[in-house]
Amino acid sequence: MQEFITVIGMVLKVVPVGDYDRRVVILTSEMGKIVAFAKSARKQNSHLVAATNPFSFGKFRLYAGRSSYNIIEAEISNYFEKLRDDFEAAYYGMYFLEIADFYTRENNDEKEQLKLLYQSLKALAFQGMNNRLIRTIFEIKSMVVNGEFPGMPTQDPYLESTAYAFHYIETASIEKLYTFQVSDEVLAEMLVVTEKLTKRMWNYKFNSLEILDQLQ
Repeated sequence: MQEFITVIGMVLKVVPVGDYDRRVVILTSEMGKIVAFAKSARKQNSHLVAATNPFSFGKFRLYAGRSSYNIIEAEISNYFEKLRDDFEAAYYGMYFLEIADFYTRENNDEKEQLKLLYQSLKALAFQGMNNRLIRTIFEIKSMVVNGEFPGMPTQDPYLESTAYAFHYIETASIEKLYTFQVSDEVLAEMLVVTEKLTKRMWNYKFNSLEILDQLQ
């Protein structure tokens, strides 16, 4: 008898398989990052066609195959449709998905990274903050969540407000991350610092980031 599993998570990546199927990478709160197959999900009449797109967040019912999970049904609570209507915000969102995919592993406790991803996409969709500020907050907090944030560089002088912003990002709860604004001068410094840190800590090519850099 097959054992069914229900997980809460977000679709990070989708790859077509064969004529109609999809290979789906899901970041879950229960089992970390998992790979699952959705049979016939590319058929227009499939009940999984919308649920197996990037950004889809909700409950997924699975059963374990020999080498992967298989999606039986999904109950999506947030598709983040607003991101699909904003070209720039969509690519920021895709970049965040790539970072989450880069950091997370199967059977790890990835609840904080999933929560950070969800709250960051909500901030993008709300459009009440500068997208570049949302980006630097997400990048720094991802380092913090994964125990890799080295702190601000000390070799260059920065504004006191810039140092305070980084301290707040490092110490604030994820729910309170996107509750502040900064001046253009502070944001410019934050972007410079964050770029230095990400190049130093990640050394990885993110496809969405290349497109974002072209847009800006």
